[in-house]
This record gives sequence, structure tokens and C-alpha cells, in this order.
Amino acid sequence: MPDHRHRALGAILSSLLFAAPAHAGAVLDYVGTYVWSREEDSFGGFSGVEISPDGREFHALTDRSHLYWGRVQRDPRGIVRDMVVAGRAHLQDSKGEPLPPGYIGDSEGLAVGTRNDIWISFEGLDRIARYDDPDRPAVTLPRPPELPGMGQNAGLEALAIRQDGTVFAIPERSADPETPFTVLSFADDAWSKHTTIRRDPRWRPVGADFGPDGWFYLLERNFHGILGFSSRIRRMHLTPGQAQDDEILLETKPLQYDNLEGLSVWDDGTGTRLTMISDDNFLFVQRTEIVEYRLRPENAPPREN
Repeated sequence: MPDHRHRALGAILSSLLFAAPAHAGAVLDYVGTYVWSREEDSFGGFSGVEISPDGREFHALTDRSHLYWGRVQRDPRGIVRDMVVAGRAHLQDSKGEPLPPGYIGDSEGLAVGTRNDIWISFEGLDRIARYDDPDRPAVTLPRPPELPGMGQNAGLEALAIRQDGTVFAIPERSADPETPFTVLSFADDAWSKHTTIRRDPRWRPVGADFGPDGWFYLLERNFHGILGFSSRIRRMHLTPGQAQDDEILLETKPLQYDNLEGLSVWDDGTGTRLTMISDDNFLFVQRTEIVEYRLRPENAPPREN
């Protein structure tokens, strides 16, 4: 069979295997997976990722307060082939002391602003920190309000910045399985309760980002015990009071991927692409995976890689 027919068949199969539920207005097509590994002790446990608007650079955050950054190396089809590290930093508190792992240094959410300001959410001691330089002390910010359901391992998990600079944070848990998640917003040096998002009992937010299309994308996780994790992606508009136009774009099977925890949404020149990173929990039986999908309208044909 000619090579172009192989590629077309692969694109069709991808659309069948990884398509969104029928009620969604868009489909996510699988692009590729890259397994990232390094030898240093600080590597692993990634909870956040940010890809630059051109797809060429990255920031990646571990849950032990280490931040990596560098260049994404892609093949001619745009598939990740390497993550070339240019630097890493052990994040500091506002007094310049390196953050210890655990209660104080459990860094979870990552967002990068238009001025390259780095925002990080922490659970344990729940707070948001801003770093104008990752090698310098954190900028002190007002503490966000405590929400029902938040705890030491269920604090502010997902973090995103809107184009106007407003920061949004979502806790991993609400008051009970039937209570919607509260979305906090931070603007003009003050926190407020911006909106709520429907909660489905077994799914918990772990990553978020605003896409170049203006939608808010939410990565959620479901834990199945010895069967590992499944992941889900929803998109919506964060209108005040209650989120609108909520769509489920993707739901993976248990063990299809590792523990996907970070999400970045960007424009690859042909459309909206979603990049995810997995948390290996610093365990040899797990992997750090970079997983990418591309968004297309529900009625449009699949695009060949």
C-alpha cells in the first residue's frame, strides 16, 4: 500500500479510537507520545507543563518545587522527538529559601503569563506564588480563600491565565461528590469566586489552560487502583456564576496513558493542539509521558500528521 494511503488510514483509525463523545462540537485526534527521561534525582513527578505559542519551548513543573525549561525538538510532522533542557531551578520561598518537598513545597499547577511571569499553585500550604525569575525568591501574594473540601492532598491543583492576565485556580476536590467545583480568580491583587464547574463524582481537576481559541480547557483524572489512571478533557466558557457550553472532548481508558497531570493548549499553525505531561510519582514502574492531541471541528476530516 502506498505510504500516503498508510497515513490516511492511520488518521482515520486515530479519529475512531480517540474521538470525542457524540455530543461535543469538536474532536481530538491523537498526534503522538514521547517518553521523557533524565538521570538527576529532581527529575520526575511532573504536575504542570506550559508550551510556548510557537510550540518550540517548554516549562515543566515537578511536585517537589523544581522547574525545568528548554526547547521542544520536533520532527517535520511536528511530533515531539526530544525535550532539550536549557535550565532548571529549585524554587524558593519569599525569603529566598529553597522549598522542601511535602507540605510547603507541593507545587501542582503551572501557568506562564505574557511577560514570562511564572505562576505556581501549591497544595498542602494552599497558596499561589509568582516568580518573575525562577532563580529568585517568590513574590508574596494574598492567600486564596479556603474552600469546602480542600485538604492537604486536595488543594489548589489546576491553574490557568487568561489573556487579560486574570489568574484562575481550581481545587482538586469540592465539598462532596455532587457539589460543583468553585473556580477562584485573582485580579487587581484580590481573590474572588468567579464561577462553578459541574463535578462528576470520580473525576478531579488536575490541569487547565486557556486555548488560543478563547475556550477554557480542563484536564481531569480518575484513579482506578491497580488499573491505573484514566484522563478526561473538557472545554467550556468560564462565565461568571456558572460555566457555560461544557463539552467532553476526550475520555481515555485506564492504563492508556500514565498519570496525566499537566495541560498546555496552543496553536500549531494548523489548529489548536493540546500537550499533556504525566506524573510518574518518582516510581520506576511509571513514566514521564508527553502526550499530544490536535483539535478539529466535529464535521471536518482528520488531518494527516
